[in-house]
Amino acid sequence: MSSNNRIFNYKRDTGLTFRIIVSFAALSILYLVFLTVLAYLGVGFIPMIGIISLMILAQWYFSDKIVLWTSGAKLVSREQYPQLHRIVENLVQRVNLPKPKIAIVNTNIPNAFATGKGHKTSLVAVTTGLLNILDEKELESVIAHELTHIKNRDVLVLTMASLFSTVAWYLMQYGFFGAMFGGYRSRDNNGLAILIILLVSIVTWIISFIITRAISRYREFAADRGSAQMTGHPMNLASALTKISGTMKTVSNRQAQKFQSLNAFFIIPAISGSSIAKLFATHPPLEQRIAKLKEMESYYYDTNLR
Repeated sequence: MSSNNRIFNYKRDTGLTFRIIVSFAALSILYLVFLTVLAYLGVGFIPMIGIISLMILAQWYFSDKIVLWTSGAKLVSREQYPQLHRIVENLVQRVNLPKPKIAIVNTNIPNAFATGKGHKTSLVAVTTGLLNILDEKELESVIAHELTHIKNRDVLVLTMASLFSTVAWYLMQYGFFGAMFGGYRSRDNNGLAILIILLVSIVTWIISFIITRAISRYREFAADRGSAQMTGHPMNLASALTKISGTMKTVSNRQAQKFQSLNAFFIIPAISGSSIAKLFATHPPLEQRIAKLKEMESYYYDTNLR
């Protein structure tokens, strides 16, 4: 049965949903404590937070152009890549999404990413390396994964989740330099306030960084799940991920490092960290993702055999 008429209904992953809710709740509590400490100290940092927030929002507003410029992605027409456009058009019809812009990145690194502030300003990009190694069904599953990111507004979610983490980073730097150049050495109340802000900012940044990365990993699981539901064939994505990962191992470090800044956007990071760095990874381990997809495939067949 083709993916156009195969219906895939899979029970809600309550564990994944619970972890996402707990992560955002933990972030909210952390940021509330962070702001309460700053307000209590009353050393005039609230305007600074506002300015930094505006800078972050401006960066988010121009995120599409930044990602396109960084990756070297070029928008392509239906005449140039008819198969790619046809796959995207078929998928967006199934989930009632506006058709995103489509771009190609000219590199033999097999990968794909999506970006966009909203459904109407979204973009899906694939590399020429990806087109060379995947068949049509596998390519469809990868694009469905990226469209799920768009449907779930993951760019907005992760931008807002990392907002205070970035603010804490700037305050941490401010407190560090303030302590270095006289604030702490003066041993007055202002020096103590700067020291407290430095310590609170460090703790806030570390914890929020870890939580935000965890949210990013959960969003990848959710996008894999969305791809399985959208196409009706979870194992097509498992096959695609296996091919991408296998080919990635043959890419030179020099080539991979060129795209390392886009790791958070890619379906599989261009460079994977060591096992020690898994806590800070933007993506879950490949083995776990494939295991989840196999579970969904098994559920489909078990359900239809009853």
